[in-house]
Amino acid sequence: MSDATSSLYDRLGGYDAIAAVANNMLPSLMTDEQLGRFWQNRGEDGIEREKQLLIDFLAHASGGPMLYTGRNMTTTHRGMQISEADWTRFIGHLTDTLRHFDLPAAETNDVLTFIKSTKSEIVEA
Repeated sequence: MSDATSSLYDRLGGYDAIAAVANNMLPSLMTDEQLGRFWQNRGEDGIEREKQLLIDFLAHASGGPMLYTGRNMTTTHRGMQISEADWTRFIGHLTDTLRHFDLPAAETNDVLTFIKSTKSEIVEA
């Protein structure tokens, strides 16, 4: 990892590190008793596409060279009835995943700060 003047993308370890986080976290979200409902009745191809869009979004938003071609967060999550309790549970999974990869405190804080900045676009119930 580089110094704090590097992009968050570089400090996280680039594309492969971001993909590893997504690949680690998504199964725990899908099998969570509360959050799993968001993936019920979804085909494998749709889930893989969603995961790739997540990786692209995170890589782009953290300063990487990826082009994000997905919809904005409000449009993507509208109608899903994501509650405050769902959000809190998701943040717990994210925190556990970052801990699993031994992400340094500064990068963990930067990731959580960025993700939490999207809350108003995602939580609606």
